[in-house]
Amino acid sequence: MKFGKSICVLNVGGTRYAFTREVIRDFPLRRVSRLHACATEKEVLELCDDYDRDRNEFFFDRHAQAFVFIMLYVRSGKLRFVPGVCELSFYTEMLYWGLESAHLDSCCQKRLDDRMSEVGMDSLSEEDIGVSGDEPQSPGEASATDCAHGIVEAVCIGWFTAECIVRFLVAKNKWEFLRRPLNIIDVIAITPYYVTMVLARAGMPGAGLGVAGVILRVLRMMRVFWLMKLARHFLGLQTLGLTLTRCYREMVMLMVFVCVAMAIYSALAQLLEHGLDLGTQNPDYASIPAAAWWVIISMTTVGYGDVYPVTIGGRVLGGMCVVSGIVLLALPITFIYHSFVQCYHELKLRSARYARSLSSEVLQ
Repeated sequence: MKFGKSICVLNVGGTRYAFTREVIRDFPLRRVSRLHACATEKEVLELCDDYDRDRNEFFFDRHAQAFVFIMLYVRSGKLRFVPGVCELSFYTEMLYWGLESAHLDSCCQKRLDDRMSEVGMDSLSEEDIGVSGDEPQSPGEASATDCAHGIVEAVCIGWFTAECIVRFLVAKNKWEFLRRPLNIIDVIAITPYYVTMVLARAGMPGAGLGVAGVILRVLRMMRVFWLMKLARHFLGLQTLGLTLTRCYREMVMLMVFVCVAMAIYSALAQLLEHGLDLGTQNPDYASIPAAAWWVIISMTTVGYGDVYPVTIGGRVLGGMCVVSGIVLLALPITFIYHSFVQCYHELKLRSARYARSLSSEVLQ
């Protein structure tokens, strides 16, 4: 934008800050630096709340005290919470100006994690608080969204819990019911929700409780096991589980092949790329474990390209590693493939037989 004056004024909650156009262009806060690229006043108003062309002043209806601490971060590189201000409110201000939780000091990051765990939130983003669009989302709308998410989650958990309890009550053999893998997955998927609620009500959000916090975070992550409940109704996942159960020897053999080849090739790669001291030491192969990463992505033909050999001997070794990886992986995978096809047809016939028996019972 062609500013009216060489000095630009930022008015944040009534507090005025004056900067030159060059400073605005290279400003560390993303929302402020984007003002320099605006071509029209309409684009400017998408980033701020009002603009005075005569005084070249940009108005932001935001928390003035929070912006003072954000400006301290711009000057000193240290960002901490404002005393007496809610951590989530300050974090909302950070996202508005283009900062992330990683910019906070470590002690404040723990406080933010504690607060977010306490209210049952895993993370916040600019989209969650509505600062990436034209109009920021109001606190009432944000709380309504969180409330809706909480209601949906509570309804789903309640349904899954009732289903699990009813199936347990009608089961003839209770011990056999508890030993089935799918039932264990159901319990693992439901438990984290109740554990999180109990700890939150007890005033123990979990993120700053050492070992207890780590356990709680793991439990919250285990909510993804809800997806594995699809195995109860999806033939493909049932086939995969049955195949892995029957082919555990082939899977172990595959892992042994990969581990042996990884140990050999990583030692040779470290020697050729770093250990011989021929004047072209490759820092990516400074140790055998570091070289093992290159070996595994080469044997599986992934090849990210983040690590690669530079010596002639290392490149020859890389070619041998790729070819041998294809051969070693193909040998046991053939047995696993045939077992998968057999398990699929078996489960398909069993499902068809069960459907016929069920239809015959209904007709009788």
